Amino acid sequence: MTNLVNDYLPILLFLCIAACVAAAAVGLSFLLAKQKPDAEKNSAYECGFEAFDDARSKFDVRFYLVAILFIIFDLEIAFLFPWAIALGDIGVAGFWSMMIFLFVLTVGFVYEWKKGALEWE
Repeated sequence: MTNLVNDYLPILLFLCIAACVAAAAVGLSFLLAKQKPDAEKNSAYECGFEAFDDARSKFDVRFYLVAILFIIFDLEIAFLFPWAIALGDIGVAGFWSMMIFLFVLTVGFVYEWKKGALEWE
């Protein structure tokens, strides 16, 4: 049991320090920053619609497509790092399985690009 505690104690300590640093950063920014939003701060920025409007209003489907693309490529990178670390251990089969995975993602990206889903008009 003490072996288990000794193994996980640095992780717990790291999480506590990270939580304290994050709370301090948010607290200090709240205390030190100017809290007077103007019309420019409240204007539509990345999302393309008014920030404080009805939450059930419809908006362009391209925002969903961009979000899906972000998730796809974010997951791709999340799979590539451990794969690259373990490439020496998994051998040729692991290499080709990742190449197939990347090929499928590339085909999907090219299809979306050719359909014009990434064009902002």
